[in-house]
Amino acid sequence: MMKHRDKPTPDNEEPLQTPDGALPEEPGETVPQEEGRLAELEAALNAEKEQSGKLRDEVLRRAAEFENFRKQKEREAIQSSLRAKETLLRELLPVLDDVERVLANAPEPDEISAAAKPFIEGVELMKKNLDRWLEEKGVKPIEAIGLKLDVDFHEAISQIEHPEAEPDTIVEQYQTGYLLGDRVIRHAKVIVSR
Repeated sequence: MMKHRDKPTPDNEEPLQTPDGALPEEPGETVPQEEGRLAELEAALNAEKEQSGKLRDEVLRRAAEFENFRKQKEREAIQSSLRAKETLLRELLPVLDDVERVLANAPEPDEISAAAKPFIEGVELMKKNLDRWLEEKGVKPIEAIGLKLDVDFHEAISQIEHPEAEPDTIVEQYQTGYLLGDRVIRHAKVIVSR
């Protein structure tokens, strides 16, 4: 005979069991437990999201710090290389000055003896090679004669009376100045008019 659900069961009868053997729960009992578990899971999820956000921010900050560090080290390496190059060039400039003095004091071409001619030509060749090497390194001489004195590029070592020049005009150059790119590695030592 079939049992109807709407019929009350007598006290001596056992309640119906589910196939796995558990007793059926009252409908109102599961909702508070599930809501509590859901709130617990949401709190855990929010905590994990917050932790994940903190870790993400930390990783981004560390990546930015590393990038700044890398760029700083690149700048320092470039500056160090430039300083070393500048130092080498400054040490070489007196040699170039000596070569220029030799050529400035060489006899006129028609006065050069046959024995001295190869030496003079060798010094001229050395000067050309030094000039080409300096040019390849980005070094160029500072223009001076006929220009107004510019303390950024010129160093006045003397003043003379010069009737044909305006005051503070460079009339003679004692020592050539040089630029490495846009940076002065040696000021031109000049004589200016009063």
